[in-house]
Amino acid sequence: MLDRIPRRLRLAFGAGDATPPTLDQALEPATPDVVDFVAYGADCVLSGRTILDGDRLTDMLNDHEEYALVGVAVERFDGGSPMTVEEVIVPREELWLVRASGPRGAVARRTRTAPQHVAVKMGPYNVRGFFHSMPGTDPLSSIQRRKPMVPLTQARIQYTINGDERDERVDTLIVNRDQIEWLQATEPDRAEFPTAPTRRAIAPKRLVPDRG
Repeated sequence: MLDRIPRRLRLAFGAGDATPPTLDQALEPATPDVVDFVAYGADCVLSGRTILDGDRLTDMLNDHEEYALVGVAVERFDGGSPMTVEEVIVPREELWLVRASGPRGAVARRTRTAPQHVAVKMGPYNVRGFFHSMPGTDPLSSIQRRKPMVPLTQARIQYTINGDERDERVDTLIVNRDQIEWLQATEPDRAEFPTAPTRRAIAPKRLVPDRG
C-alpha cells in the first residue's frame, strides 16, 4: 500500500517534530457523510477520513473497488518514520482490515443472525470476533458466500509494529475475505490466539470469490 502513496505529498515527521494535523483539522467542517477510516494493510496502517457512499461502510467497501481518503496519517511496518498525506486512493485489494464507523444501516434491512466467534489469521494480524450468519448455518461455509468485505463484531486485533505490541478492541471490524490466510471457529473466552489452524479451518484455496 505504501507504493500508492504519492511521494510529492509525503510529509515525514519524527518523534521530536510537530504532531500531524488531526482528522478534524484535515477535513472541516465535518458532515454526516464524512466518516473516520482506519485501514490495516500488509505494510502500513492508515488513519484518515472518507465520504460514506452507501448506508453503511461495509456496503460502500463491497460496492466499490477503490476509495479516496483525506487527512491521512501513515504508520509503517518497515521501520520508517510516520508520515501524513493530504489525499490517497486505496484499492480494496490492498485493504486487509477496516474499522467500521458511521451508521449501522436501515433497521428494516437487518435480518436475524446467530453469532459465531472466529479466529482469523491475516499476515501480521491476529483477529478475533463474532461472525454473524443465518441460524443453523455453518459460519465457515457461509463466509465463502458473502461479498469480500465481511464484518465482525466485538473484534480484537493483535499485531506488532516497530516493536510496539498492540491489542485493539473495536465494536465492528470489516475483514477482507480475500486476504485471509486461515479462519476457524473458536471459543470467545480463549485467552491465547490459536498457534495453527485446525482441520476445520478455512484456508485461502477454499475462499472462492462471491458469485452473487
